[in-house]
This record gives sequence, C-alpha cells and structure tokens, in this order.
Amino acid sequence: MPSLAVAFSLLLLPTLSFAQEPIHVPLTRRAPSAVSFDPNEEALRLRMRYGFVKPDDVPPSSRRRRAPIRRASSAGIPVTNQDQDSSYFGSISIGSPAQNFDVILDTGSSDLWLASDTCTDCDPSTPLFQTSKSTSLQPSNSLNSQVVIRYGSGSVAGNLASDTVTMGGFTISQQTFLVVDRLTSGLLDGSVSGIMGLAFQSIASTRATPFWQALANNNQLSSQELSFWLTRADPNSQTQNVPGGVFTLGGTNSSLFSGDIDFQDMPVSQPSFWLLSLSAVTVQGKSVQITTGNSAVSAIDTGTTLIGGPSNDVAAIWAAVPGSGPSDANQGFFHFPCNTQVNVTLSFGGKAWPINPQDMNIGQESRGSSLCLGAIFDLSMGTNIPAGSGNPNWVVGDTFLKNVYSVFRASPPSVGFAQLSSLAGGSGATPPSSSSSAPGASSPPTTVLTTVIPVGSSSPSLTDSAGAGAPSGSGSSGSDTSSGGSGSNSNAASTTKASAFVMLASLFGTIVMFFL
Repeated sequence: MPSLAVAFSLLLLPTLSFAQEPIHVPLTRRAPSAVSFDPNEEALRLRMRYGFVKPDDVPPSSRRRRAPIRRASSAGIPVTNQDQDSSYFGSISIGSPAQNFDVILDTGSSDLWLASDTCTDCDPSTPLFQTSKSTSLQPSNSLNSQVVIRYGSGSVAGNLASDTVTMGGFTISQQTFLVVDRLTSGLLDGSVSGIMGLAFQSIASTRATPFWQALANNNQLSSQELSFWLTRADPNSQTQNVPGGVFTLGGTNSSLFSGDIDFQDMPVSQPSFWLLSLSAVTVQGKSVQITTGNSAVSAIDTGTTLIGGPSNDVAAIWAAVPGSGPSDANQGFFHFPCNTQVNVTLSFGGKAWPINPQDMNIGQESRGSSLCLGAIFDLSMGTNIPAGSGNPNWVVGDTFLKNVYSVFRASPPSVGFAQLSSLAGGSGATPPSSSSSAPGASSPPTTVLTTVIPVGSSSPSLTDSAGAGAPSGSGSSGSDTSSGGSGSNSNAASTTKASAFVMLASLFGTIVMFFL
C-alpha cells in the first residue's frame, strides 16, 4: 500500500514541474527631492553610452559628483523607482550562502557588476558583496579579468568572477559578473549595490552572457520575453517609497494591457541594444518631419529617463510647440511655457503611441521660472553617426515607456508595445495608426497599483491604494505573444485553473499518504 502513495506522489511531480510560469515582480518607487535629478548629467551619460562623446573628451569640470543611473524593473523581485521615475532597481542574491542586494535593472546595458567589500570610495551606506563569505565564488583565471566600465560622470573597475546568482526563483550557478573594487564616488547611492544589464551579450564590456540570456539558453524561461509596466511619480507626493509598476520575466501580464501587443522586428541582424526604427512623430496633433529609416534607429532603454534624438529632428519637434526655444542653461535641452501641455506621439512602424504631457515636462528651468524643460533633448549635438552603423540615433526612455506596456522579445528579436489596461492607468482604448491624427495624451492614472504576491508566485493579484480587489495577472506563453499578444482573460483563467488543479491534487496526495 505505501507503494501506491509513492506512485501517486511521483505522478504529481511532472504536473508541478511542467508549469514554468513567468514571474511577475512588484515595483516600488522611491521619490526623493526633485533637485537630485540633473538633466545635464543624464544627457552626458547617454551621449557617452551611445558613442556620441568619448570619455576622454569630457573635461573634469563637466563631470558632476553623481550621475543618475536609472533602473528598470526586473524578474522576480521588488523594484524601486528612484529620482522621480529615473530609477528602477530590484533584488538579487549572489553567493553561497546567498547575500541579497539591490541592483539597477537596465535594458540599455548588458553587464552585471556588484560593489565588493574591497571597494574604495563606495558610499558608507552601500551594501557590499562579502567575497570571503561565498564558498561558491570562482575568480576568473583570464588574463583579461580586469575590466573598466565608464559612465557619464565616472567609472567602475574590478575583476571578473563567477558565482551563483538568483533572481525571483531563477538561478544560474556560474554567472560571470564584475566584482567592483574601484568606484567613482557618488556613482551609486543609498541601498543600491550594482547594475544588472538586460540587453544582449554582444555589447557586454565583460563579454559575459547576461543573466536573462543565460536563462533563455538553458530553456528556463517559458517564453523569451521581458515585460514592463512602469508607473509615474506623483509630483505632489511626500512619500518616499510608492508602487512603481510590474516587471515580468518569461512572459507577459495580461491584466496590465489591452488589445494586441504591436511587435516590430529589430532593424539589425546582430542584436546588441533593444532597437526599433522611429517612423513618425506628431506634436500637438500635427505630423513633424523627421529623418526615418537607418537614420532613425532607436534604443528602447528602460534604464533611461528621457528621450534623446538627432539635432535637426529634436529642433523640429520643439519648433511645433508655441513659445519653446533652446535652453541657455542646459545644453541640448529646450524650454517651453510651463502652462503649455505638450502632446507628442511616437510611431515605430505601427501604431501611434501618445506620451502623457506630464511626462514631457521635467520641471522648471530654474527656480521661480515660468519656463519648463522638455523631456526630448538633442542627443547628438550635431554629431553625425553613419546610417546603419548599428549605433542608435535615438534613445527612448521612461518618458515614453511609462505610457505603454512594453515587451522585449528575444526570438525573433523584437520589441512590442500595447495599450495600458484601465487597471494599469490607461484608457483601455486602442491607439490610432501612425497615419491618423494624434489625440492628446491620456490623463495621468488616478489609482496607484501594485502587485501583491510572494516572491516566485506565478499569478499576482492587483490591488489599488485603498485595498480594493482587481483582476489577477497571468503570464502568456511564447505562442500567445508571438502573434501580437492578447488582452483577453483566457490566460488568467487557465493559470487559475492550473493552480487550483495542482492544489487539489497535492491535497489529495497528502490525504492518500495519510490514510495509507
């Protein structure tokens, strides 16, 4: 008789291990004072990252104490949005026994690095990786194990090593990363200990396979997708930590978008950054002439706050806004009357996606000024990058991404956007095609949402700030999203039924074993 119980238990094992559901990660936003965000630092960092400025060409006087390095939401862990929607970071564990750290999650880079206990100039409040306490840490034997990674106002340096890295239940046992022992003062702040890049291996300074790509290579993801919903900060809120959205690793969350996901293939044969071609722009409801094709390659970067583009195109955009002009105090930026609502839509070969006017305004040009700075700035500063060079001409960051549900798909390499559901603060209406006249951007969300799930759970529920219930999310399979995705409830229903079956089967197995 005991053999019957054992046999039944073994029968359950395939059921329990077969469902490799995606992980839905609650994001939390940290919103310090507005003065902590410096648009000039942001612009400098992006110009250096995407090859418009060489680090050696930047005079020391132009390098501030700290560069706002933004963070995207990531797989399986709580993520914090810092510096007024400029930073999203999440938790990972490294080593044996595991040490937990907050790291910046960034689709605009591909390296994983962590400040270690040998770090010089690290902020005293920065949690450091205790290398001597990990029994699984393996230093690199390579002659090129020393790596320097440069940012807009500083750099990090250290040695390559490998160790066990876990994020939200997903684990890579020998993940290569940079153990940082030298760090420009102020490059990290608060509880953040490093960066996890979510782009492709081809642009990794460490030449290591990124964590998410290693998971995909090992067939640990049910769908090779990274999906994001990012909320915006309330400028009047005094609360430091507030919900910041949801990141899903290995699928999508159908509660957070409506309609199909409009996937567009990447315009390059060798994936590097997550790239799309910008095909059309409207301002105040009217089309603006921009350069298209190979000269409009755009990096879709959750690790970037603003939107940067070619000099002529950015000037044309702001020329369509009454009362706007170049900012004397902020090179490459444009100002406009603060009482003007700037309505912009971007198209990437498909639908026209509106940007909330609130996201187009990054604050007063100076204290007490009636002029505000715009969120689209001159990235190239007159620099001409050859068309088709592989380097992006545009960088599209959270100014845009807070207005859509975004999905980064590895196979085939593509990026998709969907209309935010009403639950996620969107109107639920399908945006027009790029040939249509652009409406005004949707109003800001009135309800703050967060995912309430234990880490590793596959089907989160969403609640508003008052605690009212909302539909649960679900992860879609690769076949669901490859054809454009769906905002229907069929995925949620199937996930709920599968979970109920597993619970009942497990309970029945326990009862059988008890009586036998």
